[in-house]
Amino acid sequence: MALLSAAAGEWTGTNGFRLMPDDPLSERPATATLALAAGGHLTSLTYSWEHPDDGPQEGLLVIGRAEDGERGEGAGTLTATWGDSWHQKPAPMTLAGRLAEDGSVGLDARYGEGWGWHIAVTATAEGLRMRMDNVLPPEYATPQVPSYPAMVMELGRTE
Repeated sequence: MALLSAAAGEWTGTNGFRLMPDDPLSERPATATLALAAGGHLTSLTYSWEHPDDGPQEGLLVIGRAEDGERGEGAGTLTATWGDSWHQKPAPMTLAGRLAEDGSVGLDARYGEGWGWHIAVTATAEGLRMRMDNVLPPEYATPQVPSYPAMVMELGRTE
């Protein structure tokens, strides 16, 4: 079955953005389109959001099962490619992850010197949610704050 297939379609809502963990989330409008591609083997999530200082931004997340992700020990293993005009440019980032029993997607990658991203995409009949947590390097992380939500996109179906 295709990933997040029940969420295919057009979505609109808000995106909360923050640069640092203690900053408040700055809520702005957001949109997204979730589509199945390559015969249902890939899921693409294109999205737009607004940075409070730098204006309109856009991103693309393409998710598929890893080569061993269909069966056996690797069942549920995912791979993804992600690019975002503000967070991840000019080269796209490759992420690895898992498909949870509830159908949500969790993806992870490292960048810089110990920094990382955890991107979670969850879909229900009522909404689509993408949360991007910035994972802190060990020297900045605490047991209470190993990561923080840098973006939280909450969307409902476009009427």
